[in-house]
Amino acid sequence: MQAARVEYIAPWWVVWLHSVPHLGLRLQPVDSTFSPRDKSYQESLLFLALVAAVCLGLNLIFLAAYLACVCCCRQEDTAQTKQRQSCCITWMAVLAGLICCAAMGIGFYGNSETNDGVYQLMYSLEDANHTFSGIDALVSRTTEKMKVDLEQHLARLSEILATRGDYMQTLKFIQQMAGSVVAQLSGLPMWREVTMELTQLSEQTGYVEHYRWLSYLLLFILDLVICLMACLGLAKRSKCLLASMLCCGALSLLLSWASLAADAAAAVGTSDFCVAPDTFILNITEGQISTEVTRYYLYCSQSGSSPFQQTLTTFQRALTTMQIQIAGLLQFAVPLFPTAEKDMLAIQLLLNSSESSLHQLTAMLDCRGLHKDYLDALTGVCYDGLQGLLYLGLFSLLAALAFSIMICAGPRAWKHFTTRNRDYNDIDDDDPFNPQAWRMAAHNPPRGQLHSFCSYSSGLGSQTSLQPPAQTISNAPVSEYMNQAMLFGRNPRYENVPLIGRASPPPTKPKASGAQEASCCGRGAAGIPDQSPMGAEDPPRRPASLLPCSPHQKCPQVLGLLRGAIPELAAWPCSHLHPTLARRGVAVRNGPGQMPPSESCMFSPVPQP
Repeated sequence: MQAARVEYIAPWWVVWLHSVPHLGLRLQPVDSTFSPRDKSYQESLLFLALVAAVCLGLNLIFLAAYLACVCCCRQEDTAQTKQRQSCCITWMAVLAGLICCAAMGIGFYGNSETNDGVYQLMYSLEDANHTFSGIDALVSRTTEKMKVDLEQHLARLSEILATRGDYMQTLKFIQQMAGSVVAQLSGLPMWREVTMELTQLSEQTGYVEHYRWLSYLLLFILDLVICLMACLGLAKRSKCLLASMLCCGALSLLLSWASLAADAAAAVGTSDFCVAPDTFILNITEGQISTEVTRYYLYCSQSGSSPFQQTLTTFQRALTTMQIQIAGLLQFAVPLFPTAEKDMLAIQLLLNSSESSLHQLTAMLDCRGLHKDYLDALTGVCYDGLQGLLYLGLFSLLAALAFSIMICAGPRAWKHFTTRNRDYNDIDDDDPFNPQAWRMAAHNPPRGQLHSFCSYSSGLGSQTSLQPPAQTISNAPVSEYMNQAMLFGRNPRYENVPLIGRASPPPTKPKASGAQEASCCGRGAAGIPDQSPMGAEDPPRRPASLLPCSPHQKCPQVLGLLRGAIPELAAWPCSHLHPTLARRGVAVRNGPGQMPPSESCMFSPVPQP
């Protein structure tokens, strides 16, 4: 039959990690045999941690150089450059977020695997301690019975049967058998020191694992909070959140490299143990337990003999012999000495309980139970635990990469926010397309109403111009002004061209003569060229809310708006359009512009009842 030892096979990652070069602090090669108490071996593990520290330094140097280039270099403030920069920041944020999410998933899995492996090791150590404690308890209890209880009963029987020499010889023979049993039990190994060491190892392992698991959990929470801060800072364009993200990201970067150093040293050291665990256990138990006993439990060969076989056999034969002798005394001595029956029955009961303890001791000393605990411990350490350490190392690398990308994208986003705010500040407050003007209009009270006094100043007389309905001046652009219902007096029926499709009869007031128009508008005096209303080119796209014109001038802006809708209105002066446009839903009022208030008019929709 094959040995049960073939159940454990070192996995490939153990062999791969064990092949990592072991170097001291002076770069001299060190033996890779697992010996944690050797200073040179400790230096080799410390060297791996220093390699991670060097990588951290290189990472910081790269980030410092990159940030210096970003802060010092100037870029052209063109629309294409801004769009490209915004796209670059977006993709960097998306990439960092994906890498961070992947790192979180790998980290949680690795932390759980490591925790499972460590607790499996602790359970195996506790089971082994239970077995060793049971063996010591059975041996001590059986020895005490043979030395104390059996001696007391034999002493009383010697007083009672002192007159019979043959019975006294039987009692002495039983006493010799009891001494032989005690001698055999004293030859068994005592596991008290081993139990104490295993208990101490289990407690220390549990203590370290508790804080290791908690530390990684806090690191995961910190990384998630930083990712959330980065998302909120970019979404809300908050410089405060962005600055906090950069500071916390630098801290998390340091913690990631530190965890990578610890994981690398622990993984390599664990792999050195898992390659040859038997050798290490034989070395540390050499002065406490015999090599034969240690090999018996480590390899548990079914074809080999147990080192306790002779002791258990002698124990069994001695108990059988004593039981036979006590049975003979009960049969022949009790009729002659009735008072000896009580002690003889007590001895017989003691021998029966000792035989039961012998069976339990035989089962506990068998190698199969302890060897199973040993294999479970190796599986927990070398499979789950070491695999979890590798996942945690991968998490540390991905987290360092993600936060490096975040730190690189942070100054670019900061610069982009500053450039965007500066562009907004450069816009004129009176510009109707300025978004800041929209926000200011919502908080500032409306300006005072400007009335138009377009009058006819000609030789024929003067007429007072019609007063338009009072309306609130708005600087909103055309699309927002004409499409939002609240700016239309909560009436969403108006379109961008309010006069299209709304025909009306011409006004009854007679049209002014050409001489009157020339004299009123003062074209020759003011030097304003005559503009053909139908042949004028389309004006540039400006808000329909402000249309400056003279009282009698044929406004080119009005012609552009009304062309194709109501051709008969194109030749009318501004003063004649008041009543007609008011009936159409458009109010004509004075408004600010480049012309004086009396020479400019503003068109806006009139709320319908």
